Amino acid sequence: MRNNKKKPSVFKNILIITGCTMFAALYAITALYICGGVFDPVFYEKALDVFEHRYAQMPEPEETESLPAWIDKVEIEYGTETDSLEAHDFDVIGQQPRFDEESGALESKEDETNEETQEQQEAGEGDIKEPQTRIEQETQDAKDNKPQRNNVHIGNVQTVQQADTAKAVVTDVTEVVKAAMPCVVSITNEYTAYDYWYDEEYDDEANGSGIIISQNPEELLILTNYHVVEDSNDLYVQFIDDAEVVAYVKGVASNEDLAVVSVLLEDVSDATLDEIAIAALGDSDELEVGEPSIAIGNSLGYGQSVTTGVISALNCDIFEDDEEINLSSLIQTDAAINPGNSGGALLNVNGEVVGINSSKIADYAIEGMGYAIPINTAKPIVDELMKQETRRKVAYEKRAFLGISGTDVSDEAVEKYEMPEGVYVSSVLEGTAAEKAGIKKGDIVTAIDGQKVTSMSKVQSLLEYYAADTKAEITLMRINDGIYEKVTVEVTFGLKQD
Repeated sequence: MRNNKKKPSVFKNILIITGCTMFAALYAITALYICGGVFDPVFYEKALDVFEHRYAQMPEPEETESLPAWIDKVEIEYGTETDSLEAHDFDVIGQQPRFDEESGALESKEDETNEETQEQQEAGEGDIKEPQTRIEQETQDAKDNKPQRNNVHIGNVQTVQQADTAKAVVTDVTEVVKAAMPCVVSITNEYTAYDYWYDEEYDDEANGSGIIISQNPEELLILTNYHVVEDSNDLYVQFIDDAEVVAYVKGVASNEDLAVVSVLLEDVSDATLDEIAIAALGDSDELEVGEPSIAIGNSLGYGQSVTTGVISALNCDIFEDDEEINLSSLIQTDAAINPGNSGGALLNVNGEVVGINSSKIADYAIEGMGYAIPINTAKPIVDELMKQETRRKVAYEKRAFLGISGTDVSDEAVEKYEMPEGVYVSSVLEGTAAEKAGIKKGDIVTAIDGQKVTSMSKVQSLLEYYAADTKAEITLMRINDGIYEKVTVEVTFGLKQD
């Protein structure tokens, strides 16, 4: 091993020692000089002689009394011998006030008041009244001179006479709630979350609401928001009697924030079937601004609760600039819509469902502005979702295989390169379902059967609900001349070969 340590220089050491010695000697000489001066009596004698000599040359002060410099600027009569503080007459000061007219008026008023008071005291009147000050006098004069207004009348606000049914709903909604509550359910979504701080995944759950809208020979069909069931690993539905059963996603429309969830009738007890009911759907086109509204939902996951308000506005478009969200003509209400109310029912005075509440489109920074999707807007979409096949998790050996390798499109790539959010296809395996469907390297997978895809793990979790030889519609974004274009392909899944 090479020794890179440098040897000390002898010449350098000599210079350092010489320099230190010289500085030490200089400090010693300076200290001796100072000490010699302090203890030398001749030093003090010379200093005293210099002081006496300078003091003897100073001129004698004149005996005439000098006046302050400012005294020349003030016109006063000043005496030299007989004046004193007691004898001095301050009324002869010649300095002019800043406001001649006002000061003169005030002085005259004060003089008159003082004279009247002095006359009363000299006359010996029995009850001597306190003299009025200038402010009190002016206030009294203002009161005496103020014009009087007779027969002043302030108009009343013209009230609007409400119908008896409307008054009853605003003050008492018990009958409406009793009729509608059995159709509203609570939904629990167990999903896998990602902690970016610790760079790890963990299990979490979210809460929402749903509305029972239909049934078929095998299932109960429940309407809710897409964001309530998004990324779910397992879903659970709780009915009005607190009975809880497993639920499955039947169909979703992510851009419209709608989803249909199914519950197998065989999983629901007879007692629960007697307690629940299918909702009565109203006509949201008949709503008017100002009419009462009632919101029911699983607020904050604490169970079903009721809030009331009015229809604040109609045809609200708060996502006008967001191309990925197709929500317009929303209903605005001041009935409280909190997290957990999503997917719950917005009712009219008759207990009919006129909207699907959504806390996702409520602004938490603003109070009294909640939004709901009109039921007339949701109906055609929901009808299509109810026709889809309910998917359950498939056994591992029978699961679908797509045949791609993908990479998540990062937020940085979305912002910097304007790439679509989704999974970038880095390669396509030969002979697989992806190749047969026309998926190419460089495509970005954004959705599978309408369910939004943001990561490769999401693709894998969705494929757990598909068996081999089943079909799905996959949405891609494909670049063409530097511009991403939407492409939809139908894929028939294969079986993974070992």
